[in-house]
Amino acid sequence: MQEFRAKHINGIPSIFLIFLFTRPLLLDLIGIIQILLLVMKTLYHKPILIAEIGCNHKGNINVAKKLILAAAKAGAEYAKFQIRDNKYLLGKDYFLPHPVPENSYGETYGEHREKLEFTVNQHLNLQKFCKKNKIKYSTSVWDVKSAEKVNRSKLSKDYIKIPSACNLDFELLNYLAEKYKGKIHISLGMTKNKEVNKIFNFLKKKKRNKDIIFYICTSDYPCDFKDLNLLELKKIKKKFKNKIYDFAFSGHHLGIAPDVAALTLGARYIERHFTLDRTWKGTDHAASLEPSGLAKLKRDLNNTFLALNFKQKEISDCENFQRNKLKKFINT
Repeated sequence: MQEFRAKHINGIPSIFLIFLFTRPLLLDLIGIIQILLLVMKTLYHKPILIAEIGCNHKGNINVAKKLILAAAKAGAEYAKFQIRDNKYLLGKDYFLPHPVPENSYGETYGEHREKLEFTVNQHLNLQKFCKKNKIKYSTSVWDVKSAEKVNRSKLSKDYIKIPSACNLDFELLNYLAEKYKGKIHISLGMTKNKEVNKIFNFLKKKKRNKDIIFYICTSDYPCDFKDLNLLELKKIKKKFKNKIYDFAFSGHHLGIAPDVAALTLGARYIERHFTLDRTWKGTDHAASLEPSGLAKLKRDLNNTFLALNFKQKEISDCENFQRNKLKKFINT
């Protein structure tokens, strides 16, 4: 039998030289694979659940605190409220009747809104209560006067939300862009594509586009599943990817299945209206989740997030036992 003899170059085995010269390439390849695996892991960020309390507290500070406690227990990251300067916002409409009288807390729409409004000091108290109970406070503002109050009082430092009804209020957008240091969350319900572009371009000129979180949203309460239009998330991600901070979904539907779908389509922030009792008087309660529903949503979002990854090995470690036990290898 012919003996195998390794070729030598200047007395050095050629196989050693091949290894020596290819080693950097192999290390680069391993590095690239590790980077790809890291990218795969970060295709999805851990979801952030926002319990939109809004005005579901009925103007009662104790109910508001119960809602905070329930949201924290359910696992939400934020308890979110709403702040309005009603006389500034409504103008002459302040004295008109509520458009849905059975939901009204006052003789006029203005009185109704005032009944549901907390003072800045009350909101500061709620913010402290949130911190004490390990949930973050946030709020939306409906006008520039409210934005000024929130910013001066150091409320809602992480972000301020602009609701769909106010996203074309450029006085409000301008104030937040120039004075507020946190993220700017913007709902896009009732908003045309050219209006979305206008909002983006305005904040880009202010060099605040990297602080934008755009929310896909349909302004209907409760909203039919067919009107949720979740694929808008894919469209808006394609258009604004790497141009804004992140993407979100605000839902006013029944159940929790669409929220999980929104996560898989790229929404990092999931916002749902939250109440203790869906039968309470008020516009938002019927489209809200109760504590058990919010807890189930948190569970399903987290479990789905864990499942959204690629294989890191051809055979996962958890499969080895069953492979050894069950796999059949049949040669033909």
